[in-house]
This record gives sequence, C-alpha cells and structure tokens, in this order.
Amino acid sequence: MIDIHAHILPGVDDGAQTLAESMKLLEQAVKEGITDIIATPHAYNPHFDVPQSIVLEKVELLNAEIKKQNLPINIHSGQEIRVQDSTIEKLASGEALTLADSKYVLLELPTANIPAYTVQIIQGILNLDKVPIIAHPERNRAIAEKPSRLLKLINHGALAQITAGSLAGHFGRNIQKQSLQLVDANLVHTYGSDVHHAKTRPFLFDAGLRYLEKHKRLDAVDIFLENNARIVENIEVIILEPKELEKAKWWRLFA
Repeated sequence: MIDIHAHILPGVDDGAQTLAESMKLLEQAVKEGITDIIATPHAYNPHFDVPQSIVLEKVELLNAEIKKQNLPINIHSGQEIRVQDSTIEKLASGEALTLADSKYVLLELPTANIPAYTVQIIQGILNLDKVPIIAHPERNRAIAEKPSRLLKLINHGALAQITAGSLAGHFGRNIQKQSLQLVDANLVHTYGSDVHHAKTRPFLFDAGLRYLEKHKRLDAVDIFLENNARIVENIEVIILEPKELEKAKWWRLFA
C-alpha cells in the first residue's frame, strides 16, 4: 500500500522533528502494511515553506537510514503546496515538487475558504500537463458548509484526497460523516494519512480503510489504493462520475 500524503521528513515542518521520530513513524507504517510513502512537507504555507533542495536532501537521508535498518519501505519526494498566485509559475519552473516525480500535484487550500483564483490555478496546472489533487477537502470549512464547492473544483479537472484520520474519526464525528458522504458522491479519488506525529496525528491508514470496509464501501477502498499506486507509477487514475449531492444530509450535520 502507498501513502501519498505524509509529514515524515525530520525537522522541516510541523511533522516529525527528529530522525529518530521519523524512523518510529516508518516502523508504524510498516506495521500498517505501507510499502511506499510520498513525503509531502508544507510548501508556500504561511507557517512552513520547505524548499525543494531540503525535501530532496531529507528524502535521501531517510532512505539511507531505512536501508541501514533494513525496513521494507521506500520514501518518495513531494510537497503539499499551498495554493497561491505564483503556484503555476513555481510548478512550470520546477521549483515546486510534484508527487514522486509524477504529473500529480498535491494542493493545500486554506482551512477556512477557497481562494477566488483556485479554478484559475487548477486550469493553469492542467495546461502544464499536470493534475492537481486537493488535499483533505473534508477539513476545509467552506467545503463543509457547501460541498458543491468541491464539486466545482472536480468539474474543472481537479482530483481530491481524503484523509485516513478523517474516516477513522480522529477529527470528530461530523468530519467522519461528511468524509463518507464525499466518498459516496465520488468526490474523492485518493487516500493519504497526513501523518504528523505517532501519538497526536498518527497514520490511522488501516483504521480509515477498515471504516470504509465496515460501511460496505469496498469499491472505494480498491479504487483509492489503486489510484495511489497509479500516482507513483505516473499513469492515469480511475475517476468515477460524481453523484448528485444530497444536501439535506449535509445540512443536518451543521444544524
């Protein structure tokens, strides 16, 4: 299994702070059956901006330590890129990293809103023959209030990544419910842990999958894992037609 969103590089952002902590996280990942991880530290975020050179250096460091400890896991380079005016320019120049050197780009929206230029950024990325993936849309307040906002981004060509912890209930019951509804509406396409810390923000990779299996969403499990593999292989992902959003169910969550 492949995790496409993880903050495991030591000492670069709000994820693992030391090499020892990174290795503990990787040991946990192996126990959960994860074989590959795309390291996605924050880039162009107001709080953290990890440049390409540091990402590549830390990925090399981790892979060397993995080899020393003989762990059956591999780390790939990437970034969680905060959407901004210069996103297209940074991707075009190669300054910003794609996921595992593929055409797929992990985009982070602000927590509370969707910037007005987001559709323009999506279209610009597509014009570069790259594919934007919206990170954890279920935790964006504007999307939670009106999920058709995510549908609009999907209709313009973006993909979306659901977080394991959201499905596992780590962020509360409301986010867990709306995460399942996004899955049911075919508005998410990939799956990541967004792991930060072993205790406060753990992988929960297997727990999220078990939640989907418990609720008979076996097809979603298969598609998410297949698409994660396809991202690393840099081939086309599986995309299902979005379904009609049942607004009444959503608004009950926020009543």
